[in-house]
Amino acid sequence: MSTLYERLGGHTGIAELLRTFYADVRQHSVLGPIFNARIHDWPAHLAKIGEFWALQTGGPSRYSGGFGAAHLRIGIEPQHFELWLGLWDFNCQRQLPPAEAEAMSALAHEFGIRLRRLVEMRPPQ
Repeated sequence: MSTLYERLGGHTGIAELLRTFYADVRQHSVLGPIFNARIHDWPAHLAKIGEFWALQTGGPSRYSGGFGAAHLRIGIEPQHFELWLGLWDFNCQRQLPPAEAEAMSALAHEFGIRLRRLVEMRPPQ
């Protein structure tokens, strides 16, 4: 049985999903200003996130970063998770076969729950 990573098309498939997803994020009226103000090297960011998703989907990966700390520094608030996950789900459904879209959405929602908890526990800024 193949891994989700393989069914997505490996690093290339993940990169395509991330490219279009983050294009939507960057243009979003609420999320865009948050991400655009803090991410100055989009190609490097997409490469790093691609390694993260490769790891999470069962593929080879060079990812070696913390999961939550970077998100705590960029100004994400609890209300932003619904927006981010909505864009993610839309992009997964638009670009992936149904089973892979469902799997990627489920993974993202699990990470969203964990990140939201971290954000809610963060001291006021």
